[in-house]
This record gives sequence, structure tokens and C-alpha cells, in this order.
Amino acid sequence: MNKKIASIADAVADIPDGATIMIGGFGGSGNPIELIHAMIDRFRETGSPKDLTLINNNAGNGRIGIAAMIDIGMARKIICSFPRSSDPRAFTEKYQAGEIELELVPQGTLAERIRAGGAGIPAFYTPTSYGTELAEGKPTATFDGKNYVQERWLKADFALIKAEVGDSYGNLTYRLAARNFSPLMCMAADRTIVQVSSFVEPGGIDPETVVTPGIFVDALVEVQKPQQEEVLIRAGESYV
Repeated sequence: MNKKIASIADAVADIPDGATIMIGGFGGSGNPIELIHAMIDRFRETGSPKDLTLINNNAGNGRIGIAAMIDIGMARKIICSFPRSSDPRAFTEKYQAGEIELELVPQGTLAERIRAGGAGIPAFYTPTSYGTELAEGKPTATFDGKNYVQERWLKADFALIKAEVGDSYGNLTYRLAARNFSPLMCMAADRTIVQVSSFVEPGGIDPETVVTPGIFVDALVEVQKPQQEEVLIRAGESYV
């Protein structure tokens, strides 16, 4: 039951080439920078993991985090809502060079596809994207006179998550908007790896405030005073 991992490097050590990885965060809010950079460190040392499919709300920013993963060639595909950002050059350059594939998904549909993956719902219908290029090749149906597009669930091999407080059983709380996609991703991944700002003993989190139950978490590592994407970008930091 003790899911605490000794180091960040150990937490991501088993992620293989070709894995599909959900990464929590809405912009910088809830973005697990330390876990991502630990994966980059491993890639620099071993050449693995590569050929990854990344699932996130955006395609990264600047030269840190997800953008750095894309920049150094770790990602084969990204599934996201917003491939543009204040500094999207990493994704833009790779995409224009034909070195990364993009699956563009409306934001609400992305969240629901992830939720469906965690709930065991293989497909659902939504009016979003009907009649657009995003609906091409997808089944459609009419309900009560309105047209809908069928969307498939999204699941992943791994989820990388940033939480605020966790206990050794894996129960989690989040800080403010850092909650965003993360609880859904924890449910939709085969293995969920979490960085938490602080650990407490079992029972140290009021059961009424637990957002993600430990049953959906496989490994936790403590990262006190985690870095924030926006702060790093303003400082001109690069992890490439």
C-alpha cells in the first residue's frame, strides 16, 4: 500500500519507448515540470523513452516541459486542444518539418474523451465539431433533430500528474486550478505517477477533501517547492 517512490528518476524509470502518456495541466497550472524534466534527463542518458504519444491540453511553451520533450525529439504524436501558445516554436518547427503528428481535439471533447476512458465508456456523441474537418471520417447520428459526432474514449499507458498533498496510499488533493484535467487522467491511465508538494501520513487528509482516491494512483514522489512553467519562461530558462 505504500506507493511512495524514492526519487523523481525512479518514478519515470519504467516508461518505455512508444508509450502513450497523459500529462496533467492547463497551461502551467498543474503541469508536472519535474517529472517531465526527469524523463528528458533519462532520454539524454539512454536515448529512451522516445516515439511517445503525448496527451495534454496544449503542445507546450518555450523550451521547457512538454515543449522541451518535443524539441529534442521524444514525441511522435501529440493529442491536444491548443498547439499554439505564447511561444509555440518547438511544436511549430517539428510539425512544419513533418516530424510530429497532431490530433486536434476541442477542449471539452478532450476532457470528455479522457473521462470516458476512465469510466469504461468506449464512445459517446457530441455536437461539437459536426460539419467541420475534425469530424471527417467519424460516425454521425441525429438525436431529437440535432446532429452529433461520435468520439472515442482516450486511454493511456501512463499519466504524469502534479498534486498538492498526497499520502502513502495515493490519496490526493490539488491546489486551486491545478485540479483541471488531472483527476480524469488518473482514472484513464494504466499507471499513474504523481509528484506532490507534501506528504502526510494515512489519515492526514480529510476523506471529504480527497479529490483522487488512491486506487487510481500507482506511484508518488515528493517535490517540495515545484517549479512553475510561467516563471521559468519569463526567466528565459531552457531545458533543451
